[in-house]
Amino acid sequence: MMQLHWSSRSPFVRKVMVAAHERGLAGQIECLPTVVALTRPDLSLLPRNPLGKIPTLVLPDGSTLYDSLVICEYLDGLGSAPPLFPGPGPARIEALRRHALGNGFLDFLLLCRTEMGREQPDRRILDGFSAKQAAVLEALEAEAPRLGGAGLDIGRIAIGCALSYLDFRWPKCGWRGLHPALAAWHEGFAARPSVRATEHVDA
Repeated sequence: MMQLHWSSRSPFVRKVMVAAHERGLAGQIECLPTVVALTRPDLSLLPRNPLGKIPTLVLPDGSTLYDSLVICEYLDGLGSAPPLFPGPGPARIEALRRHALGNGFLDFLLLCRTEMGREQPDRRILDGFSAKQAAVLEALEAEAPRLGGAGLDIGRIAIGCALSYLDFRWPKCGWRGLHPALAAWHEGFAARPSVRATEHVDA
């Protein structure tokens, strides 16, 4: 068994678990609930991941992997399901570009949530996040017609998980009304068994 330092609230953990389900490996992973808040690091995690972040994957030999992209690519090398990482060439670069967009979106959504939790949030920072969010959603709306199709790759997983996290933490933001093509694509993504099995729970 592999062990995954895990939280039901983490979109980066969710990305790994979606990949694990898509690869048919979820049953080989034991999830270890782990809290890694900025103000409350889990000191017991540091020997396994000196960055103190989740997800952290512990392999059967005791070695560890961290960063969700690294873990997902490791899982992609196990089993015989269709790959989530295309081979070398334009398709791989496109998948990684989309991953960078989805992952970067998640990065600043988490930073925005942290800023909003301060006693006196900096309005300039929040305005910057709002401008970036609008730009990302516009870019994804333009790209939505090319996101469809039968397959799933790491880029689509990252984008889908970012939109799902936006729904989880800002359920009233109303992004779908202005981005109908993206909303239609995300509806299909959210219906996948791997995504439904990994829904966020604020607990």
